[in-house]
Amino acid sequence: MFTFKKTVVVLGLVSLFSATCASAFAQETQWQKQHPRRDDVNSRLDKQDHRIKHDVKDGQMSKDEAHNLHQQDHKIRQEERTDAKFDNGHITKSEKKTINQQENDVSHEINHNG
Repeated sequence: MFTFKKTVVVLGLVSLFSATCASAFAQETQWQKQHPRRDDVNSRLDKQDHRIKHDVKDGQMSKDEAHNLHQQDHKIRQEERTDAKFDNGHITKSEKKTINQQENDVSHEINHNG
């Protein structure tokens, strides 16, 4: 039979275990967001975003052209997030290759417009 003291100890252990699992999950999630392939893809999208904004500011690209390119980059970022969702927070080499090709296409459009 459980006594009050045993019940408190068991509940304390369950709480400690739950807190440890939650902490480990939070760390894993942070690592997943910074996975090297995801980091490469997202860094490149950020750089393209800055290039687009720079070209608009310098008058080398219209706001409509920039809007179109931003939409394309947004779709690529959504694809990266969706891919990662189905691969435990990672993207595969094949997925990165596909996304890189899409980023290349947008980059060529930036160079063409800018």
